[in-house]
Amino acid sequence: MPPRGVKKGTKRSRQYGHIKQSQLERGAGESRAEEIAARTVNKERARSGESRQRSRTSTQDISSSRRGGLRSGTNRTKGRTREQLYAEARQLGIEGRSRMTKAQLQRAVDRRK
Repeated sequence: MPPRGVKKGTKRSRQYGHIKQSQLERGAGESRAEEIAARTVNKERARSGESRQRSRTSTQDISSSRRGGLRSGTNRTKGRTREQLYAEARQLGIEGRSRMTKAQLQRAVDRRK
């Protein structure tokens, strides 16, 4: 269900559906996928002036679609999360990935590409 203020059949409603579907395909749970989709749509609405309230980071930061995981948390190093790296290592068939740290996963994935 899209965030409040987003009417059915609008661009933002379709955007919400695409983001939610993408998250589900990546293995996120239903509620987590809905949360990520709603947050992304709300940020884009704020950036384009479609919402009443907006935070400074929503309007002055790079857009969610361009950022794409550059900052996956405030206290972590920038870049992909360990889970994202692990999923990529699994796709590449890297052995021993479950025992690797984030830095080791990063190096192994980068070597394979």
